[in-house]
Amino acid sequence: MTEFTPIISLIGGMMIGLSAVLLMLLEGRIAGISGITSKLLPPYRDQTFLSRFGFVLGLIAAPLAMIAFTGFDVVQTVSSNIPLMLGAGLLVGFGSVFGNGCTSGHGVCGLSRLSFRSLIATAIFMTTAAITVFVVRHLLGA
Repeated sequence: MTEFTPIISLIGGMMIGLSAVLLMLLEGRIAGISGITSKLLPPYRDQTFLSRFGFVLGLIAAPLAMIAFTGFDVVQTVSSNIPLMLGAGLLVGFGSVFGNGCTSGHGVCGLSRLSFRSLIATAIFMTTAAITVFVVRHLLGA
């Protein structure tokens, strides 16, 4: 069962929103993590590698900063089932490419811009997530 952490979740959500706003203000770009991460690999089509790298580095450093400032451990549960993780990763990657964006791009930035396309994409991935959790927890017993 997942622990309910409203304060930490609120702070995390505020930091995600702040990073999305800062990226829009400073670079004029939407904070779609899949797009930012995929463009870290060649071929490089623009001069924004360092800002993309810095954004991803910030994502990686954020849990370390939380540990340093709060003393709380960051609890992350990752399955040890490698085939399941590979399949899940491929499905998420396919969904991000097929949906022309990921949860951060559509869910955080697209909805805040009142994008209808992002509303549909967010509804689809939230519904898919709910069905997946139901199947995995209640039908498969994992």
